[in-house]
Amino acid sequence: MEPRAVSNKSNGNGIGNHQHGEFDIITWFDDVSGNAGFVQRETLRQILLQNCDVEYLKKWFGDIKVQEMDACALESLFTSLVPLVSHADLDPYIQRIADGDTTPVLTKEPITTLSLSSGTTEGRQKYVPFTRHSSQTTLEIFRLAAAYRSRVFPIREGGRILELIYSSKQFKTKGGLTAGTATTHYYASEEFKIKQEKTKSFTCSPDEVISGGDYKQSNYCHLLLGLFFSDEVEFITSTFAYSLVQALIVFEDLWKDICDDIREGKLSSRINLPKMRKAVLEIISPKPCLASQIEGNCNKLQSVDWFGLIPKLWPNAKYVYSIMTGSMQPYLRKLRHYAADLPLVSADYGSTESWIGVNMDPFLPPENVTFAVIPTFSYFEFIPIYRQKDFSSAIDDFIEDEPVPLSQVKVGQEYEIVLTTFTGLYRYRLGDVVEVADFHKGTPKLNFVCRRKLILSINIDKNTEKDLQLVVEKGSQLLSKRGAELVDFTSHANMGSQPGHYIIYWEINGEVEETVLQECCSQMDASFVDHGYVVSRRTNSIGALELCIVKSGTFRKILDQFIGNGAALSQFKTPRCTQNQVLLRILNDWTIKRFHSTAYC
Repeated sequence: MEPRAVSNKSNGNGIGNHQHGEFDIITWFDDVSGNAGFVQRETLRQILLQNCDVEYLKKWFGDIKVQEMDACALESLFTSLVPLVSHADLDPYIQRIADGDTTPVLTKEPITTLSLSSGTTEGRQKYVPFTRHSSQTTLEIFRLAAAYRSRVFPIREGGRILELIYSSKQFKTKGGLTAGTATTHYYASEEFKIKQEKTKSFTCSPDEVISGGDYKQSNYCHLLLGLFFSDEVEFITSTFAYSLVQALIVFEDLWKDICDDIREGKLSSRINLPKMRKAVLEIISPKPCLASQIEGNCNKLQSVDWFGLIPKLWPNAKYVYSIMTGSMQPYLRKLRHYAADLPLVSADYGSTESWIGVNMDPFLPPENVTFAVIPTFSYFEFIPIYRQKDFSSAIDDFIEDEPVPLSQVKVGQEYEIVLTTFTGLYRYRLGDVVEVADFHKGTPKLNFVCRRKLILSINIDKNTEKDLQLVVEKGSQLLSKRGAELVDFTSHANMGSQPGHYIIYWEINGEVEETVLQECCSQMDASFVDHGYVVSRRTNSIGALELCIVKSGTFRKILDQFIGNGAALSQFKTPRCTQNQVLLRILNDWTIKRFHSTAYC
């Protein structure tokens, strides 16, 4: 295929224009993947041509006429002149925009909307520019992913989707810009309205439920309507596996009320938002036979701890669809419990800053999924990184080389992703570590490894979120043998005591003897393989690991804390490590048992 055929399929923003069905978009993706190197250079050229006169780029380019340069020369010049940055480097520029600066600071097009990152690691949210391009790429990746899923899991025409999705409250910055989560902006966008209009017969919940702003009321209505249309539901989805699990845990408590509403065609008084209430009441009507059927199923499900809840209540559902990688992996055990043999399909790879890759292989289990990079969405660079072999220094957790373009990555190598976006981020270090697992034609397929940031470190120890996750998995295996389960967890590097030590907080479901919990604690301590941690423990430079068991509902309270600060349920991720004093106060106040490791005694 000639390269010009690729560019002819672009709408000028680096996004394909697909109006002719699911498989046309797959053909488009095959085309751009086969010419990924060329497409990437053209994507960068479009970004720079649109924004070459903005303040940030002029700082580096000066009077260079980028319009007169070809794509190859421009790529080389850009990567040699413009530095790699973190969010902290761009934050002063973004803050000026938030405060009302209307000059072209980062983009030529005015930025009128700012997204908030989840901020769940430390409770601090950061602003990220959100533009029409952000909504367009979201719609685009949804179409592409749906096309691949439909090849494996074809759905009936006229069937419905139970979408457990939620908007949060938006607010105005000092300069009058709308700020909120990226998901909230998308649900308010024209692109989402187009999607809903085209598939309105497929979605169980109306916009008034999605955008209600109270996730508890929205959740109840999602479940009610999902069951009202239970025989028509083709698949069940939410942004994160966490919100799916939370919704089903809530259902265990509310199913009788939901059945009463379905039987009588009414709506519980707990729903007091007028628009939401009116919209739901316009949809439902009395279905006494369905209510009795659901009641019978729930009574049976209770006796097996709700195993197979999803296929039992939604008998025609083909799969469950959500982001299930990275920090969502700990929820897979519970989700599989609810899903039984129903396939779990991992959703696509993205961030608040940009969408990155699509899951082309929806038949694979979430643990094995890879994501094919979409070369039109942003300009991607990859910093080769190597695990530190010499642990005598705590300066850095990785050794890195110079960034390489997408076309030069190698299978088996780990990289940190760098983004240059249409929304005003230039050579932006995303902080995600990925491994190149394979290629789809000329575009890499990535396996998400971990966040680059060290989340647990006291001395020369270096442990990432993935390290912690593996340790917790090993320790919690002892719970399942006793018929209990780990509901959620987080951690804290406590340097307020001497020597400093790790604290891991567990919320568990079920009764477990204290001797077993003590064994869990020591097992986790012994499972950290980081050489710096092992040496520090043996020399008592780091103290014994502490396991704190918290009361039931503690992590729900943490969720409420974040929701109260403006986060959306659809964007929430439990912080795997925190120094946030508000959260630590909740965790410590709700701790009911403490254990200290004897692994190194």
